[in-house]
Amino acid sequence: MGTRYITVGIFVLMMLVSVVALSTKGFNYALDFTGGTLVEIEFEKPANVEEIRSRLDAAGYDSPVVQTFGSGNDIVIRLQPPEMEEGGSPQDADNTAQSGMAILEVAQTPDNPGQVIRSDFVGPQIGNELALNGVYATIFVALGFLAYIAIRFEFKFAIAAVLATLADVLVVCGWFAITQHEFDLTVLAGILSVMGFSINDTIVVFDRVRENFRLLNKLEPKEVLNRSINQTLSRTIITSFVAFLTVLALYVYGGHSLKGMAESQMIGVVIGTLSSILLACPILLLLGVTKQDLMPKAKADVEAELARRP
Repeated sequence: MGTRYITVGIFVLMMLVSVVALSTKGFNYALDFTGGTLVEIEFEKPANVEEIRSRLDAAGYDSPVVQTFGSGNDIVIRLQPPEMEEGGSPQDADNTAQSGMAILEVAQTPDNPGQVIRSDFVGPQIGNELALNGVYATIFVALGFLAYIAIRFEFKFAIAAVLATLADVLVVCGWFAITQHEFDLTVLAGILSVMGFSINDTIVVFDRVRENFRLLNKLEPKEVLNRSINQTLSRTIITSFVAFLTVLALYVYGGHSLKGMAESQMIGVVIGTLSSILLACPILLLLGVTKQDLMPKAKADVEAELARRP
């Protein structure tokens, strides 16, 4: 608790950076949200992004997005979904102008051939449906999360838990905005799971805080919070370390489709652990938590009256 102003300040700074990144750069939305074609091409030699973009423009592909992926030899090309003629279908388009092989023919050159590593197509209607389902899932989780906290915690504890968890989610979102790593539905699922992990860690600390407030009623709130954190510290770190190893294995061996989700969870595990130790309890102290906050109002009024008597 002695360093609470420093730790809260660091978290506030990270949140501000995240807000700036989200408002200026935004997410690099994947096809799940935007629709269109995504093609990953591996060239024999480092490729010139601007030249590839120019060749795609000249070939009639509208507003192509060309980025390096990993090394300079790996290129990701994103194209907007084509206009569907009456009776056409996304599959028709995928098999014609916007197929991976058709894009490869335009992107490669005789002195720098390439091969298609991945080619995906999502129609605009499917993309809109997936995005809408993602919004519904987010709202559902947020409402359930707030309802659980309202039942589980007293008012000041609930405020601290919500603020600490929102800080975790905001920092993870800011990471994806800053790095411009692809944001798809699996990343959204990972961020929502971060909320669950974060509140679980906070519950463990807060339960010990409430227990110590009842047992150590002669100590100042600052000392009660200090003891509570230290008593749960080993459990928190061990649990978080095991969870981190699990998602690290998923990140390394789970393949491309799960990489974004594992990345969001790894960052969430680290930030969630730090917030439960360095942010949640300092917020409680700043809110002026006391033993009376854990008591029914009538009993608290009686004890307060007895304390005022000489």
